[in-house]
Amino acid sequence: MEKEYTGNEVDGKARYKLLKTEGRAKRAEFTTVHGVIQTPVFMNVGTVAAIKGAVSTEDLEQIKTQVQLSNTYHLHVRPGDEIIRKLGGLHRFMSWDKPILTDSGGFQVFSLAGLRKIKEEGVYFHSHIDGRKIFMGPEESMQIQSNLGSTIAMAFDECAPSKADRKYVQASVERTTRWLVRCRQKMQSLNAQEGTVNPKQLLFGINQGAVYEDIRINHAKEIAQMGLDGYAIGGLAVGESHEEMYHILDVTVPYLPQDAPTYLMGVGTPANILEGVERGIDFFDCVYPTRNGRHGHLYTNHGKINLFNAKYELDDRPIEEGCGCPTCRRYSRAYVRHLLKAKEMLGMRLCVLHNLYFYNTMMEEIRDALDAGGFAAYKKQKLERMSTPEE
Repeated sequence: MEKEYTGNEVDGKARYKLLKTEGRAKRAEFTTVHGVIQTPVFMNVGTVAAIKGAVSTEDLEQIKTQVQLSNTYHLHVRPGDEIIRKLGGLHRFMSWDKPILTDSGGFQVFSLAGLRKIKEEGVYFHSHIDGRKIFMGPEESMQIQSNLGSTIAMAFDECAPSKADRKYVQASVERTTRWLVRCRQKMQSLNAQEGTVNPKQLLFGINQGAVYEDIRINHAKEIAQMGLDGYAIGGLAVGESHEEMYHILDVTVPYLPQDAPTYLMGVGTPANILEGVERGIDFFDCVYPTRNGRHGHLYTNHGKINLFNAKYELDDRPIEEGCGCPTCRRYSRAYVRHLLKAKEMLGMRLCVLHNLYFYNTMMEEIRDALDAGGFAAYKKQKLERMSTPEE
């Protein structure tokens, strides 16, 4: 496949600058029209242009968030991407001036298994909100994401189940590649149009192939020739074991370009992230810190704690000693537990703020360790600490 770049500079500066490597682990800077992203990075998930748990964009700035991720499908059905475009795009709509990545809607569409029909032109499905019939293909996904004006748009793909039949996965991946070509063509056209919200919108392609390593490798080789702005690995953390996921990363990542960011979609736990960084991943996202936080499950350097446990009823310590998050600087475990038990929204908010701060701080530590050439030692120490309960 012919290599064709969409343009690899922003205002004359190299977009992806590799600063340091340690084994396969990469430390880099990714320059975008909305600012420079220091990688490895965890993207905070704001599905409908908001982080669940009453977390504002002002909060995100205080807890070291670099990139916010929003969902193409959900914003298309509500409030509507045309409405967001008329209001100046997603950045202006949610009052956030740093980078935003929008996923293509593919994962959500394909998770609606009973409500959709896949064809070469795209997917016909019914809205989960009001049941109305919707069609989305590569061109429609690019148009919606262009209306949103995100910093990074994801190509429209099919996320096949990790244990799907090999013949089905092969056909699905071939269609995903054809869709990627259409996505790139449509994005180039949209970026050139007058009045486009973000004419420097970037495009990431997605590697698929379930747990079939030869399909994964062949697909990685094929899309690597397309000169995209970045490359994601999708279809993992959807039912396969952690060992299977790490094996797929081991065999696939080496075939993706070293001079572009690599994004592991929907992953994961702190341990997953450390293992992913070691295998060359730059970008991560996952709902765990927000979802777990809303249920009182909190990440610390000594593993997860569940604030609903009775032993925290009289615990006047912060969630984690020495943590600089807004919650730990001011409130006790006993108080936050009380809020959760009383079903006060503030309890969820304080837990989500802590968890996102923990993730963002861990990424900062990872970058510092890579800068110092000590990532392997940091990873070993971090995993050991997280598996050792607090005293």
